[in-house]
Amino acid sequence: MPVQHTLFGRTVPYSGRLPPRRILFVLGVVSFFAVGAIVISIESSISISSVSSVSKLSGKAHSAAQHIHKPKLPKLTVPNIHNPFRASAHKPPVQANSTSGEAQWFTDWKWLNPFSSSITLDENRSVLPPLKNRPPIYTFYDSTSKKDEVTRAAENDLLFIWRRAWWAQGFRPVVLGRAEAMNNPLYQKLQSLQLEQPLESEFVRLLAWGNMGTGILANWLVLPMGYHEDHLLSYFRRGEYPKITRYEGLDSGILSGEKTAINAALQRAMDGPELKQAKSIIDAFPKDIFDIDPDHESIAFYDYATLTSRYKSIGEKFVASRSEGLGLLAQLINAHLHTTWQNSFSKGIAVLKPVPVHMTALVEPGLQIAAFLAQCPESPLPTSCPPNRPKCKPCVAAHPLLISTPTIFRNDSSLYTIGTVPHPFTFASLSSQRDNLDTPYIRRQTKRDPWISAATKELLGTGISGAPRVVKFKEAVASDYGSTHSLWLTAEKESPKDLEWHFGFAIPRNKTDKGQSKTPVPGLERLPPPPKPDGPAPTEAELAKERELLEKARMVIKSKVRPQQVMKEVVEAWNLADTEAWRFARAFAARRRVERMKWEEDERSFAGAAGSGHGDGWGRWFDKGKR
Repeated sequence: MPVQHTLFGRTVPYSGRLPPRRILFVLGVVSFFAVGAIVISIESSISISSVSSVSKLSGKAHSAAQHIHKPKLPKLTVPNIHNPFRASAHKPPVQANSTSGEAQWFTDWKWLNPFSSSITLDENRSVLPPLKNRPPIYTFYDSTSKKDEVTRAAENDLLFIWRRAWWAQGFRPVVLGRAEAMNNPLYQKLQSLQLEQPLESEFVRLLAWGNMGTGILANWLVLPMGYHEDHLLSYFRRGEYPKITRYEGLDSGILSGEKTAINAALQRAMDGPELKQAKSIIDAFPKDIFDIDPDHESIAFYDYATLTSRYKSIGEKFVASRSEGLGLLAQLINAHLHTTWQNSFSKGIAVLKPVPVHMTALVEPGLQIAAFLAQCPESPLPTSCPPNRPKCKPCVAAHPLLISTPTIFRNDSSLYTIGTVPHPFTFASLSSQRDNLDTPYIRRQTKRDPWISAATKELLGTGISGAPRVVKFKEAVASDYGSTHSLWLTAEKESPKDLEWHFGFAIPRNKTDKGQSKTPVPGLERLPPPPKPDGPAPTEAELAKERELLEKARMVIKSKVRPQQVMKEVVEAWNLADTEAWRFARAFAARRRVERMKWEEDERSFAGAAGSGHGDGWGRWFDKGKR
């Protein structure tokens, strides 16, 4: 028997089918507004009745009713997010020295924001961290003394090595001369004392330092020969020296102090009784002037006593010919700087290759730099160690520094990383092995941000979007730690010519006719063997194809032709994280170069004031040929 549907005791006809969806939607809307009207009417009636009842009260009851506690509910605010209805904002003003070629940057503490355009409002301008403060380190060179041209040129080479090594460690090297000493008010008093040499020259050196102010004064044969994280070098980089300090065993080779204390100490030394019997500059000062630090493992002093005791062949050469001895010393110091750097990275050099297939040509510049860094440096004493590191591990051709090509970035303090960041268009062209990319192919056949996803797979896994990956990448490139443990290149630009200033020592760049890097003959055994590829090794034909596509991609990136620009913009829009990483690496490398060039220009104007004019002698101190 069929079921009978009733309502209030009456039979309701039911056909077994639901009404149409439109009717249900209309009934839902009507019900919603009806319920809302009922609620509003009830609230209004309650408020009216409450007001009328309160108005009837008198005296204390009326006052109490008026002061009933009404809780304050928090106001809900909409976060400041990008939306099409928000008022337009002006771009931040362009900062000085913030462009170099196509690279543009904006310095701000918000540099770890995943996407720079949210701060700069400019797609092409990357946000970089503020430049690190470079405390000054001074040395004194008296260019007025009479020397033959060969000796002067050899000394200039050593001054150049001194400047480059300290710059790479995060300092601002400044060469002082007698002109700076003459500007010190105590210079006239020094002249009246009529001191003999070399004590008078030592006082002139300290007067020049006192005229400049707070900082470090080092002999130009004192070099930073240690790890970047060494506690003494880190202390020097902070730029605060509350007491005048000298370092045990180094005499006056390196001093640190504050300007007021320096000049006060000089005044006491000139007025003190110790000056009459002083045989050295340290003897001329009262005993309580200097704090003595016995710990200076990262500082090497190549004075004559060290040469004759540790490097006798070079010491003997000084006796026969000072210019030839200086030339051998320059070669020895550069080799020791190179060896110290190699000892800092016991696990070798990692040339990052996130996608091993069709990317060999992309990482060739990085592999070439790695081969230069891994080879044993030329040295007059190949098995020797720096004077401050007698237990170093000299480079041995039989056990060269390891070079690997991992597919992932590893944050390892004993591993140096060289990364080559491709533009998304370059990566898409190489991975697809085609140069005629189009929008349908990019949208349907390629994944988003493949390069940075593969590079950070070990750090962040596979289920993370591009934004946090970009943050990790920026830390690897530009943080205090990352900038000294890695070097990042862009695939569309040739290898930088001033890498020596990044590492602090000369890197050999000898090449054979085949275009492969080799060390000069004799000494081919110093070149390390090529790394074993982590993926399939390409054939010569495949490698030639990769190089051809890479060159075409470079032309597209630089092209001003509108269709090519549109295609490049399409690929950039599809790979926002990869594009941000490429622009950030490009801007960081460009700013590093601009910073050094500006420093050289500033120092060039003062070099002549030291007494030598603007001749060729000073020109050897500035890297003209590697700009």
